[in-house]
Amino acid sequence: MLHEWIGLDGFNRLSDRQAMHALYECCASSIWARRVAQGRPFESRDLLLDRADRVLAELPEAEIDHALDGHPRIGGKADNPSSKREQAAVTTAGTEVREKLAAGNRAYEDKFGHVYLVCATGRSAEDLLAILEERLDNDAETERRVLRVELAKINRIRLGRMLGPEQ
Repeated sequence: MLHEWIGLDGFNRLSDRQAMHALYECCASSIWARRVAQGRPFESRDLLLDRADRVLAELPEAEIDHALDGHPRIGGKADNPSSKREQAAVTTAGTEVREKLAAGNRAYEDKFGHVYLVCATGRSAEDLLAILEERLDNDAETERRVLRVELAKINRIRLGRMLGPEQ
């Protein structure tokens, strides 16, 4: 992330364009980034996080698909620093687990038409595989609800990293 540890005051002082860019680093939805940025200035971290959650909940499904474009496959090649950090446990997993994750990712994408998204922070590769296998039993509607919850968790973690420690 380019905008790491900028603090709430620093975020509030960014230009509209800079704020949208910082938010886009957290979630690859330009609509989400724009709508969250429009809530500035935020008086507290909690107000920013609450707005981020509300905006995400209101996004149409097509825009959620754009947000998913910013997330590589679990166990695949992470193409940004946030994903690399979040999926760190997968890189050290054994070959069997990585192969099962790859097969599970393919099955998931075949069934649901999009990448398997899960908040990977602090979870082992084995945990991520078990969650994937469990979620393969979901119907499409249930899975979209679960996916939004996971995306909100990821956004909150990334927003926290953008802001840095609470003071």
